[in-house]
Amino acid sequence: MLPYKSLIQIDRNASINLYIQVCTNFISLITNGTLQPSDVLPSSRVLAELIGINRNTVKLAYEELISQGWAESVERKGVFVLSKLPVISKSKIPVRDKNNTEEESFIWTNNFKHKVSGRNFQESVLTIDPGFPDVRLAPVDQLMREYRSLSRKFYGKNFLKYGSSKGSEHLRVSISNYLANTRGLVVSSDNIVITKGSQMGIYLASQLLLNTGDLVAVGTSNYSFSEDTFKHAGAKLLRIPVDDNGMDIDYLENILLQQTIKVVYIIPHHHFPTTVTLSMERRLKLLNLARQYRFAIIEDDYDFDFHYDNKPYLPLASIDHHHNVIYIGSISKTFAPALRIGFMSGPPAFIDAAASLRQLIDKQGDTLLEDAFSVLFDNGDMERHFRKSLKIYKQRRNLFCEVLQSDFKEVIQFEIPDGGLAVWTVFDKSIDLIRLSQNTLKNGLYIDDTNFYKNESFDTNSMRMGFASLDENEIEKAFLILKKSMD
Repeated sequence: MLPYKSLIQIDRNASINLYIQVCTNFISLITNGTLQPSDVLPSSRVLAELIGINRNTVKLAYEELISQGWAESVERKGVFVLSKLPVISKSKIPVRDKNNTEEESFIWTNNFKHKVSGRNFQESVLTIDPGFPDVRLAPVDQLMREYRSLSRKFYGKNFLKYGSSKGSEHLRVSISNYLANTRGLVVSSDNIVITKGSQMGIYLASQLLLNTGDLVAVGTSNYSFSEDTFKHAGAKLLRIPVDDNGMDIDYLENILLQQTIKVVYIIPHHHFPTTVTLSMERRLKLLNLARQYRFAIIEDDYDFDFHYDNKPYLPLASIDHHHNVIYIGSISKTFAPALRIGFMSGPPAFIDAAASLRQLIDKQGDTLLEDAFSVLFDNGDMERHFRKSLKIYKQRRNLFCEVLQSDFKEVIQFEIPDGGLAVWTVFDKSIDLIRLSQNTLKNGLYIDDTNFYKNESFDTNSMRMGFASLDENEIEKAFLILKKSMD
């Protein structure tokens, strides 16, 4: 007889009934090959004594095994593993091949084995992030109030059914009005698809636009997750220089004379990572080139809402009269990153196709949450949140830059950003930023090690330093640790 005393493990403190635990243990023994078809199970009396439970509990467990089709009862002989079950070979200890990789149970293609998962910013450690909003300022109570209110209303029950793959109609209308009022972007709600943040929008667009071998023009410095998305679609990246006026469109024009480019991915406002803004002259030229060469522009406008010293340029999409621009925005970047709400607009047929593609990976978003957001837009809560945040973030930007200038002017160069949530800082070459990040973490401060910004064409001793998510005391504390870690 098998050593059931050690094989059958039960937990009396668990919420699962004991007989279910016993049943589950037997199923595991059958599926891993320890018990084979027609093997006899111990009598209820013997098993009860072995594992220290009531005999009736064992009987219930056997009845459950029989009802689920794992066992059968033979009169005057006992309970047996069902004879009709296929023979299962006993589980083997995983073996490793000569390359020291675990043998796979099935064949698949891992395109992500060299990718490192993003950092968990929910960990409670003082952090200078790449430029996130302060979630403590977000009107979460108002959002949850509307969420509960919608769920209680009679008509709210409809939100629990499947809805449009484009997202909540109410939120699409609210965003349509918001884009018209803040960006001069007139777009029908039918031409908007709600996404789970801007990253989903980039993925949907890339899957619809790109085939294997297509060229995508991106900045020499660029948002690396977008690049991974384009590569995953089979595209090749074509690097375009970025200077103080944004992407060099003259350089792009020369490339277009020689090669066919399918897509230009650009962040005109507060380019990631360097925070520069694309000049109006270059914006107009880019739109003319898109019309002439018939390529798509993916405009990633992830933090348009935060400008401090002047009125922002209109997005490319607002002055595009030939439907070349796919416009992607995010509420997550301005409200709270964990609340995954973004949007994408573009030509009608393109948005319809994006909604159809979205159904394959995520049937729809959280309609209740989306409708709750629409109420915040409609009743002015979002506008008040932006105004309040803008005032606070400007004060934090000023203090952040003042400390940088006064305490780090010998080792850090930077320009005061006119918008966005981060400062692009260039460190003296004598400072090893990987080692610095290790030292600051030991002292209680997390900063980037800068690897996220580097690529085959861009390797500068620089990092984005976000100021928005830190209050005044946290800014001062963070810089004290940073200074200490440099000594």
